[in-house]
Amino acid sequence: MRTWRSNRMLFLGVCLFIGGALFLTSRAGVLAPVEGIAAAPLNFIAGVFNRLGLGLGQGLEDWSEIETLRQRNADLEEALAQFQSELVELREIASDYRRLADLLEYTTIAQNQRVVAADVISLDQNPQLRTIVINKGTRDGVALGMPVVTRQGLVGRVQDVSANAARVLLVTDPSSAISGRLQTTRAEGSVIGQLTGNLRMTYIPLDAQVQEGDLVITSGLGGNLPPNIVIGQVTSKRQFEFELFQEAEVRSLIDFGTLEIVLVVTSFQPVDLSVFEGGAGG
Repeated sequence: MRTWRSNRMLFLGVCLFIGGALFLTSRAGVLAPVEGIAAAPLNFIAGVFNRLGLGLGQGLEDWSEIETLRQRNADLEEALAQFQSELVELREIASDYRRLADLLEYTTIAQNQRVVAADVISLDQNPQLRTIVINKGTRDGVALGMPVVTRQGLVGRVQDVSANAARVLLVTDPSSAISGRLQTTRAEGSVIGQLTGNLRMTYIPLDAQVQEGDLVITSGLGGNLPPNIVIGQVTSKRQFEFELFQEAEVRSLIDFGTLEIVLVVTSFQPVDLSVFEGGAGG
């Protein structure tokens, strides 16, 4: 036991001596070449761990930034969806404003007419039947034969009516025939709907001047419609040899495919002339 303790003390003394010697020689610079060689692998290992630490730290920072960007992107998408919804709503309001402004302009011009505004709730434009259904009926003062208009002109006439709805026969329907006149020359004729969706003015006197761009308005003859409502605009004319009349192709100024709000002229009551026709026949 005493020998083991003496050996341990000797070993400790030797270590201290070697350590002190290495310290002194290192301070004196004698071990500088050896220290450089020994430090190279240690520096390499330290550099590797340093780069790993930096990479790990940067990765954690990037991950945190990615999560922040994801959250920000989600917030922006939510805000964009809300803005798009508001934009659609504002566009609808602007569109309604323009339509109502047009209708107001018509009512301002036609001060002697009473009208009721109605929404178009159904549209049927097949070649055999061109009608719309509106959400106003007899309880709103709507009756058979009343004209339906917009600022651009004549839409048609009330064909069927219930308490809260009415069916309107469009001027472009093939069964629609309206007494019209050229606004410039006052020449008269009959405006008939076509299968193509356009209009044709027939029975125009041969001596009447018909020009492209002339407006065609209601004449009021027959008592079915009030006068001076725009029907459409002449796009072309034609005259056949040996015919007693000339014809003109007419285009309505109304886009019937986008009708949403119309006016029913409730102050006009169609005149029933059948009683006079019956008397003449008798």
